[in-house]
Amino acid sequence: MRMMIFGAGFSGLAIARTLAGECDFAGGTTRSAERFAALQGAGLTPFIYQGGNPGEELSTALSEITHLVMSIAPDTGGDPLLEVFAGGLRPTMPKLEWIGYLSTVGVYGDHGGDWVDEDTACKPVSRRSVARLAAEDGWTRLADEAGVPLAIIRLSGIYGPGRNALKTISEGKARRLIKPGQVFNRIHVADIGGATALLARQRLGGIYNVTDDMPAPPQDVVSEAARIMGVEPPAEMDFETADLSPMARSFYGENKRVANARIKEAGYSFMYPDYVTGLSALCRDESWKG
Repeated sequence: MRMMIFGAGFSGLAIARTLAGECDFAGGTTRSAERFAALQGAGLTPFIYQGGNPGEELSTALSEITHLVMSIAPDTGGDPLLEVFAGGLRPTMPKLEWIGYLSTVGVYGDHGGDWVDEDTACKPVSRRSVARLAAEDGWTRLADEAGVPLAIIRLSGIYGPGRNALKTISEGKARRLIKPGQVFNRIHVADIGGATALLARQRLGGIYNVTDDMPAPPQDVVSEAARIMGVEPPAEMDFETADLSPMARSFYGENKRVANARIKEAGYSFMYPDYVTGLSALCRDESWKG
């Protein structure tokens, strides 16, 4: 396997660490040389990519890769790489065998707390989710034209080392916002790495929800983090009157429970099937600090 991760951030590095020992070559892109050490620590050869056509060094690496992971979020103008590869993937990546596109469960939109799965019609609400769905469609066209399987990996709220309720509790930034009936799914970043690795190894295409087994009210996660740390949880706050940024408030405009049976049927077993086991593990090994 020769892999390139476009956008080797939090999730991309988890994928890299999972597959590091199985790759003859693994590269990743970043916008800044300041992050080279982080990429190298995960087993990646770092490349600067700030948009537009890949430079000579990156293009040379792409000509040899077999597996592509796309983890750059689309901006307001859409997915930047769709325009770059508008003429097809094969001229740049002639040996390509599989593509993984990291998307979001936000593409399903609001379902009033009902369950959704990969066959549920998408009706995204936010602009960022609309852009994600358009990007999924664009990558589907590119993959079909290239004749390679595309795994669309829809992720729920990501947590892990350095990004979790334990840390927000410790920093005094946690809030228990109460909106009756509101639930979210979550996913530990290590399970993003594990599930993507399984799909890459088997070169599986299709749409997969990579999300935990326990959709729950967000305030319950904060309460559990406080319990684990042995401190009092913050006071409850009414969502309607809370001082929130427009983006933070927009997340509460989508309410659903996301099913994950398909990735399990593909053979994946979650390391952290719910936030209780995930937070407990982060506390036990002290990786919650990041």
